[in-house]
Amino acid sequence: MEFDFLPKLPKSNLDDRLYQDLVEECLLRIPRYCPEWTNYNPSDPGVTLIELFAWLTDQMLLRFNQVPLRHYIAFLELLGIRLQPPTPASGEVTFYLTTSFTSPYTIPAYTEVATPRTETEEAVVFSTIKPLIIGNPQIRHFLTAITPEIGVQSLNDRLSQYWNRQVTGEWNGPQLLVFEDPPQPGNCYYIVLEPNPSLDGNVIALTFKGEAATATGINPNHPPRRWEAWNGNDWQEVLLSEADDRTDGLSFSHFTQQGGDPFFGADLILHLPLNFPSVQFGNYQGHWLRCCYTPPNDEQTGYLRSPRLMGMNVRSIGGTVPISQEIIIKEENLGTSDAIPGQKFQLLVTPILPRHEGEYLLVTPPEGLPQRWQEVNDFADSGPDDRHYTLDSLTGEIQLGPLIREPSQLKKQTQLRSHHQRGTPLSNTINPLEEQPLERQYGAVPPKGSMISFVSYRTGGGQGGNVQKSTITIVKSAVPYISHLINHQPTYNGADAESLEDVVIRVPRMLRTRDRAVTPEDFEHLAFEAGRGAITRVRCLFPTNKESTYDNDTLSLVGSQALVREIERYQALSPQDEAVKLPITLLHQIKSHLLQQSRNSLKSGQVRLLLVSNADTTAIERREGIHPDRLSLSPSLLEQVKDYLERRRLLGVEILYDQPEYVGVAVQTEVTLEPEYNTPIAAPTILANIEIALYRFLNPITGGIEGTGWPFGRPVYHSDIVKLLQTIPGVRYIGTVQLYKIRRTANGWERNLPVEPLIDPGEFGLICSWHDDFLRSSHVVNWNE
Repeated sequence: MEFDFLPKLPKSNLDDRLYQDLVEECLLRIPRYCPEWTNYNPSDPGVTLIELFAWLTDQMLLRFNQVPLRHYIAFLELLGIRLQPPTPASGEVTFYLTTSFTSPYTIPAYTEVATPRTETEEAVVFSTIKPLIIGNPQIRHFLTAITPEIGVQSLNDRLSQYWNRQVTGEWNGPQLLVFEDPPQPGNCYYIVLEPNPSLDGNVIALTFKGEAATATGINPNHPPRRWEAWNGNDWQEVLLSEADDRTDGLSFSHFTQQGGDPFFGADLILHLPLNFPSVQFGNYQGHWLRCCYTPPNDEQTGYLRSPRLMGMNVRSIGGTVPISQEIIIKEENLGTSDAIPGQKFQLLVTPILPRHEGEYLLVTPPEGLPQRWQEVNDFADSGPDDRHYTLDSLTGEIQLGPLIREPSQLKKQTQLRSHHQRGTPLSNTINPLEEQPLERQYGAVPPKGSMISFVSYRTGGGQGGNVQKSTITIVKSAVPYISHLINHQPTYNGADAESLEDVVIRVPRMLRTRDRAVTPEDFEHLAFEAGRGAITRVRCLFPTNKESTYDNDTLSLVGSQALVREIERYQALSPQDEAVKLPITLLHQIKSHLLQQSRNSLKSGQVRLLLVSNADTTAIERREGIHPDRLSLSPSLLEQVKDYLERRRLLGVEILYDQPEYVGVAVQTEVTLEPEYNTPIAAPTILANIEIALYRFLNPITGGIEGTGWPFGRPVYHSDIVKLLQTIPGVRYIGTVQLYKIRRTANGWERNLPVEPLIDPGEFGLICSWHDDFLRSSHVVNWNE
């Protein structure tokens, strides 16, 4: 390992002789030891041997004058520096039950699930991090509205006026229109569930009963509607896929074709948010769902007639719960104490994840009560009666308090030197007690015969936990009534253990910050350190001198983005009347103004951190890229960073947490190959190399010129793409390069027209590139013969 980054301070050589000095010294000694040797020319074989050994000695002196890597590591150990353990990946898994229950059913915490084991790969084990309560939902209200509203106000209650509730909880009655007649885009209906029990993360099946042969005029394969649920802050989409809607947008088209009768009902499967609170809008209290009639796109047709319902019911068929790549180990016996200071014990499974409440060392003295011992970073502040221990998370080694002995001769020499420097006489009288070695015990020592055990700890972590969606399908714990399980989204934020090279880079920054956040660089370093490998990049924003007309208490960056989404949603759901709809140029001006004002609205004493989470970059080799959704911060990771910085910020400083604005880039170009590479075998390989190079370059983590992540706010120029592709072997010429901007809208991610002459992500934006179905391919390469 090279330490070229260290300051080049003057260093004294322990031996300053050079190669030529060694050769001359040997030649001068020849007459003394070998007087018969008179030929000192370089051609003489003896002189050749002298030069050879002088060169070997010079190499040894070179190493002797350097501080070896082992000494550097010893210095790090004196500072108390330890390698950080791996970070577990996190995600969500959905359990599906074999039957429905009339009372809540609980799947306990730390239920183990895993990916299948293959011949080449071991199974990756995850554990649920909290209990999953699958409730028994009941429909309380069915409400309709002409247009969706941010705060639900104008509602029409249909159930209490037309339908009756049965003992089973089902509502039925005469035909009921769910939209206006004729339907207009923006019409919506709300289903309010009973406030109790809790339905967080539940998967529910809404059963709708309709009348057969009721044409609605829509394309049943692509109904123009969107199902959402209120998660306490925003309306979140809850329809996972079109296959989950067996009513085909309440048209019952395919259901009828397969011989079913809509009068007996068809199911609609919804995956509720992990946070699904009971709230009150207007005079109605409960858990809120809504279905909105969205304006049709190219693949859709609008509702000509409103669907008619004759009954509805609801039941829970499963639930979604957060998971983490960890395994819990309980009640591990480590051995017995021999009453010798500095005892060490070893945990069986490593590495050890950061300890939670209830994870500690338990010492049971002979004929005594069990004692809970406290983990500390070091024994510097530990007294002889303090029940302290240290635990190396990477190696799993537990150490108890050591006994430090200081010889009395060393103390006497120190006293002599002190009196000599001060010029004061020293009494020759020596106390016999002072001749005994001085000892100090750091931390308590368990009595002999005490049983040492660790109550529980968790192990796991690493980038191997970043698995693709639909790969977690095995239940390792014995849980009844589970039909199957699956992860509908990939897991993320897993990181390997810290390497020695990473520590060498981290320590100088740590010594500068001294564990306190003062400057923007301090906030960035501490946020990066708080992520324990799950945070890969940080940008700290601080107040500027620009005055803002917005108060940050009422308009934050997150709040403005939510308001922008509501504007886009209302724009999409507004009636077709152009007088009502906002002009597109005005909409863009409003969006730009809101976001810019919120960014400049930091007041004195406030800082904003833009956090980029770590993601699995191995997908680039599979020509997939990194989707922005995989860079999202998990609630547990965000809470972890908050807790870490809260203890290190200055009093009066408020920290706001956010994510960068990701801007996608799609590339279309023409490539001319070298004649020898223009073959059916070589061309696909070159195409794969081009796509991998683009995914790696247009990337928030590995992108940019230096390969350390795309710089914040740096635009993408056409010349960047040309320069990149010209370095790929086999490429002869690059034709016209077109760049397409991909942005998130109310209807998802959409690709705009070609952008000239650059794509600017904004001051706080980052560039991404990925493969997605709606793009067909992020990068289109045409061959020019």
